[in-house]
Amino acid sequence: MPLKGGKSNKTIGKNVKELVKTYEKKGKIGASKPASKKAAQKQAVAIALSKAGKSRKMAKGGPVKAKPKPRVVRKRDGNKKVKIY
Repeated sequence: MPLKGGKSNKTIGKNVKELVKTYEKKGKIGASKPASKKAAQKQAVAIALSKAGKSRKMAKGGPVKAKPKPRVVRKRDGNKKVKIY
């Protein structure tokens, strides 16, 4: 059965359950064959979140952090500023 569309946690949970069930029956999820049940569960979560258009960080409720600003320092041999990442 195809995966359901939707962004709610309930729908995502059902999709994960369905993917794990297909792994237990066929031994593969889609075209890939995870080595263990734990690997299959992780992959199922990733597929379900991808289908919902969410990332794992956003699914946990945390914001995606912006890239930090580089620090600007002066070199010892002159006044030229250098960025440190």
